[in-house]
Amino acid sequence: QVQLVESGGGLVQPGGSLRLSCAASGSIFSINAMGWYRQAPGSQRELVAAITSGSNPNYADSVKGRFTISRDNAKNTVYLQMNSLKPEDTAVYYCNAVIRVDSRPYTYIYWGQGTQVTVSS
Repeated sequence: QVQLVESGGGLVQPGGSLRLSCAASGSIFSINAMGWYRQAPGSQRELVAAITSGSNPNYADSVKGRFTISRDNAKNTVYLQMNSLKPEDTAVYYCNAVIRVDSRPYTYIYWGQGTQVTVSS
C-alpha cells in the first residue's frame, strides 16, 4: 500500500509564506508526476502546481511567480513553497502522485489527506 502524508499547513497573514511537504511511502517502484491541488469551500478542486519526474514544473496562472514546486526523488517528497499569500489562497491543499508500485507498466494515482491553509489577518 502507498501513503501520501502532507504537512506544513496553517494560519498565515496576507503577504506571508508557508512551505508544504508531502512524503510518499510504502510499496513504490517509481514516481512519475507529483502535484498539489486545492479546494476552497463551495469550489471544485483545482490544480495548483505539478512537477514531472524530471523536475519540470507547471503552475496555475493564479500562483505563477508566487509559488514554487520542487521534489526530492531520494526522499519521495514534493514541496510547495508559497510566498506572497493572499486570502484567496485559503483552501485545503492536497498532494497527489502518479506511482508505479512494481515493474509492470501500470500507474496509479494516490492522494494525501489534505492540509488546511488559511490566509487571514
